[in-house]
Amino acid sequence: MKTNIGISPENREVVAHQLAKLLADEFVLYTKTLNAHWNLEGMDFHSVHLYFEELYQQSAEIVDDVAERIRQLGHYAPATLKNFLQLTHLTEQDEDGNDSRSLIKKLLNDHESIIEFIRGNIDEFQDAHKDAGTGDFVTGLLEKHEKIAWMLRAHLK
Repeated sequence: MKTNIGISPENREVVAHQLAKLLADEFVLYTKTLNAHWNLEGMDFHSVHLYFEELYQQSAEIVDDVAERIRQLGHYAPATLKNFLQLTHLTEQDEDGNDSRSLIKKLLNDHESIIEFIRGNIDEFQDAHKDAGTGDFVTGLLEKHEKIAWMLRAHLK
């Protein structure tokens, strides 16, 4: 069935493609957060292990929300690791230690990268592509990532 939501097919395609990149970033971040949760070591293991569990649960919800937003626009969400690795702005490499400080720094860098990507697309979605819904949606994601980044930064002080 044809998607008729008041946004041209061309604009929906551009927005869906940018959301696919965001979905890839979110999925890679989710995977890296699971890695941090599973492989953490150190004196603060228990408390940080539980914190990372909260983070990966939040990430899983975000991944699902972004994929569903792509579907609302009438497009299919990428759903393979190969696609995600082709689309992501993040790196999958993991060369630092498994202590909380190293893992938190890596996660913080990725959250900040996603924040910059989202911030760079909000006006495009709303103004250039006439999609206020997606603009509002990603603004909500921006706020979630900013809060998580603030909390991660607080751990590093």
